[in-house]
Amino acid sequence: MRHVLAFDQGTTSSRAIVFDEAGRIVAVAQKEFRQLYPRPGWVEHDPGEIWSTEAGVATEAMAMAGIGAGDLAAIGITNQRETTIIWERATGQPIANAIVWQDRRTAGLCDAMHADGRAEIFRARTGLVVDAYFSATKIRWLLDALPGAQARAEAGELAFGTVDSWLIWNLTGGRLHVTDASNASRTLLFNIHTMDWDDALLALLDIPRPLLPEVVASSGIVGETATEVFARPVPLGGIAGDQQAALFGQLCLAPGMAKCTYGTGCFLLLNTGTQPVASQNRLLTTVGWRIGGETRYALEGSIFIGGAVVQWLRDGLGLIGASGDVEALAARVADANGVFFVPAFVGLGAPHWDARARGAILGLTRGVTAAHLARAALEAIAFQVADVIDAMESDAMESDAGAPIAELRVDGGAAANDLLMQFQADILGRPIVRPRVTETTALGAAYLAGLAAGVWRDADALAGQWRVDRRFEPAMDRERVETLRAGWRRAVSRAKDWVDDQTG
Repeated sequence: MRHVLAFDQGTTSSRAIVFDEAGRIVAVAQKEFRQLYPRPGWVEHDPGEIWSTEAGVATEAMAMAGIGAGDLAAIGITNQRETTIIWERATGQPIANAIVWQDRRTAGLCDAMHADGRAEIFRARTGLVVDAYFSATKIRWLLDALPGAQARAEAGELAFGTVDSWLIWNLTGGRLHVTDASNASRTLLFNIHTMDWDDALLALLDIPRPLLPEVVASSGIVGETATEVFARPVPLGGIAGDQQAALFGQLCLAPGMAKCTYGTGCFLLLNTGTQPVASQNRLLTTVGWRIGGETRYALEGSIFIGGAVVQWLRDGLGLIGASGDVEALAARVADANGVFFVPAFVGLGAPHWDARARGAILGLTRGVTAAHLARAALEAIAFQVADVIDAMESDAMESDAGAPIAELRVDGGAAANDLLMQFQADILGRPIVRPRVTETTALGAAYLAGLAAGVWRDADALAGQWRVDRRFEPAMDRERVETLRAGWRRAVSRAKDWVDDQTG
């Protein structure tokens, strides 16, 4: 039995999962790492801790599975996207902490780019909106903030990477500086039409091209490990940003198929086929994956705060002892008692893109209890997803994926919450389908790697591995749905444009 090891490097933890040839999970290891908040609106990670925790869980998962490096056909890597790391090529040492995708420190620069007209060329060439979310302005900030960094970047002494590049650099002992097309498409520097770094965009931000990694396919053997983590070299065969990997892992391989991952944030992707679809509703056009010279594109809606709102109920308010307790607390009441919770802790993502929005709880009365707040928090996740689905379907009518989205495949931690999934089906008015294996981000990375290594013949060979755990059918009266959604829209309007200072 051949195995594939998936590195699943997330925003709050590093995981490693061993899959067998049937796509079954053999072993899982996970370790959380520190979240650093040096200033309001700033979020950082220690790159060394990212690598050490991922290396540690890889060793642990293999030991749990009872296998060695010789039993691995390949390694697949999936990662938190947009998070930005710059390191010295000579030493492999980072020049600063990683700036995390949630970080808002460059919102002022993004405002200036919108004001002076630069934003449109970025949107046209990258499919993205100019926002602090993406890597490019984070790179610019680091090159400005660290003395001598610009000159060193121009001289080729420094390397930039998203987390996939950083892991591969360390896995190969500094031999490979690469990223795949899906991760490159999240930097705001990659032209999704020419499939290359865009010199005009680099010039607009004065980012030296020698700083950037080589862009490779999402599935294909790019090299082998050269690290003490593995007793012998193991092929590196799959690379994809976490949300694109989840789309592949959910086997949303045909235009019109969509998935939502309920993690720290919520991320919806719709497969639009071999042509990029320009959004008219402030969604992102992104590379899904690139295999065998063919690129698949997707529309994406990124919601910044999804499951993180439950963490806030736990850590910020102390309403629950563990995240899994939220469903039981929310189930004590039939509804949210008129309460709407807008979890805009770091602004609003798609389709609003309001960096100045902040969290708000509206409709409070003396009759509101902790259970109502818990329910309102879960409902907020579903409302945000519904907003994105509306925008996505409107855009998709212009593409090969023009039919309404028939069902939404779901994964991620919060997808295990039956109350949330039923409410999501009710609000959307269409089925929610949860697979048996909900670790679809890691599974997608494993599939991409296994395809490259010959574990699976082609994508059709994977079709039989996807199994339904539960299907949630809509049951709520549509008039009630419209009333709730109207209340949600009012609440969102109150939370928008709240702060004057971008660091607030």
